[in-house]
Amino acid sequence: MSLAEKIKVLIVDDQVTSRLLLSDALTQLGFKQITSAGDGEQGMKIMQQQPHHLVISDFNMPKMDGLGLLQAVRTNPATKKAAFIILTAQGDRALVQKAAQLGANNVLAKPFTMEKMKAAIEAVFGALK
Repeated sequence: MSLAEKIKVLIVDDQVTSRLLLSDALTQLGFKQITSAGDGEQGMKIMQQQPHHLVISDFNMPKMDGLGLLQAVRTNPATKKAAFIILTAQGDRALVQKAAQLGANNVLAKPFTMEKMKAAIEAVFGALK
């Protein structure tokens, strides 16, 4: 069993298309345990009920944005060790710094390529194969 098959991933994005693209990319990289949420609040509920190893979250979402979710994940003892990659369409340096301060493991710009997605995940977990 590859490392990718063992990692439980939670995708949090308010856009259905983005969730499908992420899920497809992760599946191609060998991930099998993928859950999706439509916003940060739903994502946090899932994390509290069933902690995942990796959260890939969009930054800009209604209800609770990606930084709010990151902060909620990091302050909860059951979820604080989860790896967290934040996705953003904004190449905003302040956002990247804020995400790093809150404990994001990586920031990935949209649109992303399979190679960049793989590199962002491997930067956290090591080689997937």
